[in-house]
Amino acid sequence: MVRNEFDLVQTLLRRPGHGPDPGVEHQVWPIPDGPLDGTQLAGVIRLAEAACEALDSGRRVLVRCWHGYNRSALVVAHALIRRGQATEEAIRLIRSRRSPWALHNELFVEYLRAGLPTARLLEELGEQVSE
Repeated sequence: MVRNEFDLVQTLLRRPGHGPDPGVEHQVWPIPDGPLDGTQLAGVIRLAEAACEALDSGRRVLVRCWHGYNRSALVVAHALIRRGQATEEAIRLIRSRRSPWALHNELFVEYLRAGLPTARLLEELGEQVSE
């Protein structure tokens, strides 16, 4: 349970009673730990942008999912890349600081290597073709 240690909490799953204390900004964007569609990728991009903006203004940010290995790492990696980190360095940094298991979802690593905006466009094109 998160109390007030953070100014912004971003949650990538829905779980009753899992929110931060009242007064703490809470952004919720549930996504699966698997293939993401264009809308879900757009949400990940928005969360990373919001995290960067919060950090730039000196706020404390927590990004979380169920285990903290894939979904939250995807958001954090994209935020690091937006802040100028090379993709492979962002992946290595997350794995060294969180766990070697972080970003073990190879599809998420592929999204990062392609660039999330590019992955989003490709997913949206695929969705249009299958309609």
